[in-house]
Amino acid sequence: MKFEEGLKKLEDIVKTLDEGKIPLDEALGLFKEGLTLTKELSKRLDEVEKKIEVLIRKENGTVEKRPFPEEDA
Repeated sequence: MKFEEGLKKLEDIVKTLDEGKIPLDEALGLFKEGLTLTKELSKRLDEVEKKIEVLIRKENGTVEKRPFPEEDA
């Protein structure tokens, strides 16, 4: 599944749960599915972040590659 598809599916789950018009058992199933999707999408974002390099153009016109800066936890 593409990241965008997973994100759309997660948005649909949240919308359905917010409406509150489904039986409790079904809501619990959707909640579990949403948690699984959240973990998967978060993992994929972390993997992509590790691959990103920031390109910095120096004053002399050359380009320097540097790792993507990580946020402090």
